[in-house]
This record gives sequence, C-alpha cells and structure tokens, in this order.
Amino acid sequence: MTKKNPAPPDAADRRAAPPVICYRSDQLPVYKEESFAAARDNFRKIAEVTVPPRDARTFEVKAGQFFRIVSIEGSQVGDLNLWNSNNLSERFYSGKTRQLQASHLTTGDRLWSSLPTMRAMATITHDTLDWYGWDDDGAGVHDVIGTRCDPYTNRQLLDNDYHYCCHSNLTRALADTRGLSLREAEGHIHDVLNVFMCTGFTLDTHQYFMKASPVRPGDFIEFFAEIDLLGALSACPGGNCGSSHSDDETPCFPLLVEVYQPAEGSMPQWSAPIPSAYPGSHGRSEC
Repeated sequence: MTKKNPAPPDAADRRAAPPVICYRSDQLPVYKEESFAAARDNFRKIAEVTVPPRDARTFEVKAGQFFRIVSIEGSQVGDLNLWNSNNLSERFYSGKTRQLQASHLTTGDRLWSSLPTMRAMATITHDTLDWYGWDDDGAGVHDVIGTRCDPYTNRQLLDNDYHYCCHSNLTRALADTRGLSLREAEGHIHDVLNVFMCTGFTLDTHQYFMKASPVRPGDFIEFFAEIDLLGALSACPGGNCGSSHSDDETPCFPLLVEVYQPAEGSMPQWSAPIPSAYPGSHGRSEC
C-alpha cells in the first residue's frame, strides 16, 4: 500500500517508544514442573482416538487427567477445539491465550477459557518440538494466531465449495458426539490451537504464512486437563501445510489422541481452577 502522508518531524521519536508487555506472565499462577513430572512418571493410558485425514473426532478428558496429540504416520498438523464438557458455552479462547501466554505455545503455557469464566482449561506439560524455537523466517510451532481453514473463506477466495476444511470437520464431529444439528454445532466451533503448525508473519508485508511442519511420527504435544474437557481435533486437509490447504491432493495423515490417568495421590497440591471471581456488574448495580 502506498503511503499517502509524509512522516511528521517527530516520527523517529514516536517510533522509538518502548514496548510494554500488556499482560505480565509473572502474575499468572506458577507452572509447577516438578508436580507434573511426578504425575507423568506414573500415569497409564486409558483411552485413545484416531483422527482420520481430512476429518475430525471428539474425545473427553476428566479434570486431573492428561492427553496427548501424537503424530503417527507422517508430518501432519491438527486444529484443536476445547470446551468445558459440562457447558459448551465455556470454550477455548485463543485470543486471550495469545495475550496471556504467547503467539506460539509450548511446555508450561496454559490454554484459557472464554469470558465470563476465564480460567485455565489445560496446561501444556510436554512438547517434543520445543527445540524448534524461532527460525530465520520468524516462524514457530503450535500457534494461536491463525484461525481454522473454513469453507466460507474458501468460497470467497476460490469460488468453490470444499467440505473438509477444519471448520466443517469440527462441526460434523461436535454434531455427531452431542446429537446437535449442523447449524447448532457450528455456533460452538471456535478459533483453534494449530497443533504442530509452523507459522509466522512475513517481515515485509506482515502477512500470516505457513511452512512445512517439523513434526515427525513419534512427536507429540501433551496437556493436563484443568477442568472436565470435551475436545475436537481435525487432521487438517493441508497435511503438513508446506504447500497448500483445503484440497484433496495434499498428502495427509491421521493423528492420534491418547488419554492418560495419573496414579492416585500423585498430584496432592493440585485443585481445579474456579471461574473468574468478577461479579459481572460492568459498573452497574442491577446485576
């Protein structure tokens, strides 16, 4: 875009204003690595769900259990939605998670729920891709900046209907597991954690980009359920997102979700987070 206005005389001073972190992470509850490590040493797998390529499946995890998303056959990214399994109106809030944690998540980061409950839903306890960090393009793994591929954007940009975008996959999966119509289910689908996806913003045009995921079979990201969770995971039609998405030509692979139960008493100091204590008055007394 062509700049239409000349820089003012004090432009350099304005640009030189120091950045201020909006939400200080040191004000969040401390990540107790030793407690989670002790629980992980003694847990046992109690359930697993295979997510087919270009499709989605749901899974349930009780508060105090762990779950993993595992690469099992090839380089593949996944789109994750989470809800309070007892109340679908409480769901993963990617924007607030991005503000409180980072644009790309890893071990120790929490996934936060929507307003008005706003509490930790899950905590990342292990990430085999934590070695990746930031590459020369400014990309990282497991982002909460992108949304999910969807048929509406596909129609807008390509003028065709593709039914196996992650948005549609997640909609079908939730509808099937909760006995909802597609229209009812679609209202609950929300912005995702892009599991294993490698993304960033271009340095020149600041556009969101994706590149081939570094994930390989055997890699996984692991979460601790802070509350009772219903999850839905889509194996993205973009495969490893190294070329394109929303088509049937890109090589795609299944993903595996595993649920683990820690030994009784292995986390004696943990308790489920309570909803936000804000009373909802919004400055008025009629609440």
